[in-house]
Amino acid sequence: MQVADFIDLALLIFTKLLHRVALNCTHPSLRRRGEASVEGVLNQLVLEHLQLAPLQWDVLVNGKPCDCDVIADCKAGDAVTLEVQLTNRSKNSVGPLALTVVPYQDFQNGVQNYNLEDAVTFIGSNTFYIDTVKPKENSVCVGALLFLYTGDFYLKIKFQDDSAGRELPLAWFTLPSVHIRALATPLQAGA
Repeated sequence: MQVADFIDLALLIFTKLLHRVALNCTHPSLRRRGEASVEGVLNQLVLEHLQLAPLQWDVLVNGKPCDCDVIADCKAGDAVTLEVQLTNRSKNSVGPLALTVVPYQDFQNGVQNYNLEDAVTFIGSNTFYIDTVKPKENSVCVGALLFLYTGDFYLKIKFQDDSAGRELPLAWFTLPSVHIRALATPLQAGA
């Protein structure tokens, strides 16, 4: 059984179970009884968020896998490679897609600074283009950027669907935010 078939089967079983769930409640002091159902609460959009996305996004910084729990370290002033890989495990082709990388700083107090023209620069474009990816295939985009100052930076990867008719839910195109810490370059002895 393939991953996509397993997902479809799990979704079918989940949907059937929802129709059979009934909530019974009693409030003895008020002498009240009630019955409720979860049917209708979980609509198709919610179910799409619950099921496993057949699109796998991998983000690598300087060749190392990076996700929201990992801080990628680099040296300020050195080129940093950013690689985004899409593996399509769905039954449908996806794309073409455009991914735009937007750097920002999060001050952990609700303030995010996106005005980083003097702190971060891209070597080439900050937009990656992914052509149509057929089922069971993958596509890789590689770019580079340069951190001019030390500090903690984040990369938000925004998705734009360039195809006329997207058949997959938008939630499956969500990419993780990348946390990069630019460190000072140690001075060389005798410099």
